[in-house]
Amino acid sequence: MNVEVTGAYIYFIIPIFGGIPITQTTVSVALVTVFLGLCAWLLGRNLTKRPGKMQVLTEKGVMILHKMVCETMGQHNAHWTPYIGTIFLSSICGSFIGLTGFLRSSTADLSVPLTWAIMTTGIIWYQSIKHNGFLGWLKGFTEPVVVMTPMNIVSEIAQPISMAFRHFGNVAGGGVITAILYTALSMASSVLIGLISGTWVVPALVLVLGAVLFITGRKIGKAFQWILGIVFAIIGILGLLENLNILSNVPILQFGIPAVLSVYFDLFSGFVQAFVFSLLSMVYIAGACPPPQEAAK
Repeated sequence: MNVEVTGAYIYFIIPIFGGIPITQTTVSVALVTVFLGLCAWLLGRNLTKRPGKMQVLTEKGVMILHKMVCETMGQHNAHWTPYIGTIFLSSICGSFIGLTGFLRSSTADLSVPLTWAIMTTGIIWYQSIKHNGFLGWLKGFTEPVVVMTPMNIVSEIAQPISMAFRHFGNVAGGGVITAILYTALSMASSVLIGLISGTWVVPALVLVLGAVLFITGRKIGKAFQWILGIVFAIIGILGLLENLNILSNVPILQFGIPAVLSVYFDLFSGFVQAFVFSLLSMVYIAGACPPPQEAAK
C-alpha cells in the first residue's frame, strides 16, 4: 500500500519580500474569511423588533455563545465573546471546507492554529501586563520560587505550541486516515470483484442469496438478516455489471463507506477540536483577566 500525504499545494508565488507563496491553505483561509464576513453582514442587516425565523436562529446562536463565554470566563469577560466566536467559527468552517473535495482544510495546516494560539498568548500577556504591570508580569515567571523561572518560561512557550499541535494533529490525522482508507478500499474492491466476476454463476448466486435473506428477514422481522441480504444483493449486482465491463477498474467500495466514516473524522472531530481550542482560549484568557475585585488586591 502506497499512500502519499503531502502539504498544501502552492498555486503561485508573489515576487515580493523574498517571495510570498499562495497555497491551498491561503485560499481556504481567504474563502472562510469572506464567507464568515458575508454571513455576518447578511444576518446582521435589517434587524427588527419582531424577528423572523432567520433572525431568531441568529440571536439564539449569539445568546448561546455569550452564555458559554460568561459561564467559563465570568460576566466581566463577556466582551471577549466576538473573539471566541470568531475562532470557533473559523475553526469549524476551516475544517469543513475540506469536504468540498477540491479545497484543503485550513486547520490541516499547522500555521493556521498556531497563528490563533499565538494571538491568544499575546492577549494573555497583554492582559497580565495591564493588570499587574510589566514588573508584576515578569515576577510571575519567578513563582513559586526563583529556581522555577526556566520551567515557567518553557511553560509559557509550550502553551501555544500544545494548543496548535492538538488542533492540527487531530485534523491532519483524520486526513491521513481518510487517505489510507481510500487506498485500502480500492485494493479491497479489486479483490472482491476479482472473486465474484469472471463467470455469471457466482454473482448470480450471490444475488439470489441476497434476495432470499432480504425477503425472509423482512418476514420474521430480523433487521440484521435483511440488511445482510441487501449487502449480498448489491455485491451480486456489482459482479454482474463487472462481467458486462460496466464497472471495470471502478473502486466500488469507495462509494458510501468513506462518507459514513467522514461523519466522524470530518464533522464530529472538526466540531470537537473547534470547541476544545475555543474552551482552552477562554480558560487561559480568563486566568489573565480576573474579576475587578480580585485584580484590585
